[in-house]
Amino acid sequence: MSQQVNRAATQSITQKFLNKETLKYVFTTHFWGPVSNFGIPVAAIYDLKKDQKTISGPMTGALVVYSAVFMRYALAVTPQNYLLFGCHVINEVAQLGQGYRWLDYWYFGGKEKAEAK
Repeated sequence: MSQQVNRAATQSITQKFLNKETLKYVFTTHFWGPVSNFGIPVAAIYDLKKDQKTISGPMTGALVVYSAVFMRYALAVTPQNYLLFGCHVINEVAQLGQGYRWLDYWYFGGKEKAEAK
């Protein structure tokens, strides 16, 4: 009995997720563009552990604006691209964290604290 239930569940999941529409979506730029773009937020999250003095304030600011623009773009296109939106939400949060670290180091006494250690 449990084998029949497992088989039915497997078939149900397969039919729901591995169908023509899903495969058509996976082979479009609507999917691969955001997937390849995820390298930016991954690098930004990794950089949150690096030394604060290596952060570029202007570049961080540019990336904050870039992600904000593309979050809006991801919702403006038809059909809406939630994968692209999610990528840029993650990047926006990571870049804002980097921006805070940059401001802390150069303007809020972080440099003096680091030199005191």
